[in-house]
Amino acid sequence: MSQKFACSIKRIRFDENYEPANNTRLTTNFANLARGESRQENLRRTLAMINNRFNSLATVDNPKGDRYSLEIDIISAEIDIEGNGQTFPFIETLKSTIIDHKTNQRIEGMIGNSFSSYVRDYDFSVVLPALGCKFNEMPEDFGDLHGKLYLHLVNSEVFKTEFRNNPVICLSVSTTKTYYQTANVHPVLGVEYTNDDYSRTDAYFAKMGLSVRYFKPQGANAPLAFYCAGDLLRDYTDFELISAIATMESFQKIYRPEIYNTNSPAGVEYQPSLSYGDYSLTRIVYDRVERGELAVKQGKWTEENFIKPYKDILDEWAANFKIENAQQDQAA
Repeated sequence: MSQKFACSIKRIRFDENYEPANNTRLTTNFANLARGESRQENLRRTLAMINNRFNSLATVDNPKGDRYSLEIDIISAEIDIEGNGQTFPFIETLKSTIIDHKTNQRIEGMIGNSFSSYVRDYDFSVVLPALGCKFNEMPEDFGDLHGKLYLHLVNSEVFKTEFRNNPVICLSVSTTKTYYQTANVHPVLGVEYTNDDYSRTDAYFAKMGLSVRYFKPQGANAPLAFYCAGDLLRDYTDFELISAIATMESFQKIYRPEIYNTNSPAGVEYQPSLSYGDYSLTRIVYDRVERGELAVKQGKWTEENFIKPYKDILDEWAANFKIENAQQDQAA
């Protein structure tokens, strides 16, 4: 009989006093900033960037550009494999709430945005190197377990009770692809870009039930990749979309300034490059080399503390997994 994995969700406020939980991946967009001597100033400046960017896109009845601010929660989803109360931190993502300082309303923002996963670290930093996979090579079952665990979570009663919409995950465009501007312009998301290359990341997220579209919002220097299970253009409000842009474009300016904080915008045909020299750094301090090294350490930690100990249970569960069972498992 297939095991039932219980999901639980915890919230931590991302503000200038934020301190990462013990089980948080230190490479996440948010946790990586909250370390070292500059941690509080980093957080304060990041939040200011997010709020300013939101107001630059939400301009109606906002003449001074200060009507709105974002309240951001880190959403940590954990899974109990054996039903004994011991949980594994599966993913962390972000949920924003928009504060309208004119009306004192609290407005729903996007769920998703950033995406942090220990199992993803394991897949990309342990599995692929061990198999000697070259660029874009992968085994046929690559990402199967991760995709099913993700679908189990977002289809669970626990998740659906907390959030009215499916997550939208917003990532940087790839330096290995060329993107082509289209004539399609969305009033919030901006100019749409396309590419014809199906990447390993696209295949990995497809197993999570997500497909990708690329948009360069007004005032942005490069397109963002929006991974979504439904219809990105119709399932989300303007404020949800603006909150995702404001949050993730700000993080990308910090971590990938060569793409998102350049001194000139992407053209009609665009290939991002981390060796592009005409860009500006933000005033936010972090260790870029350490961030890359930690991903490998986190992947190996996942192997030792999740994949190996629970291999038989995970294999049986994955073999019997069906989306329609996820909600039943949570209610049982």
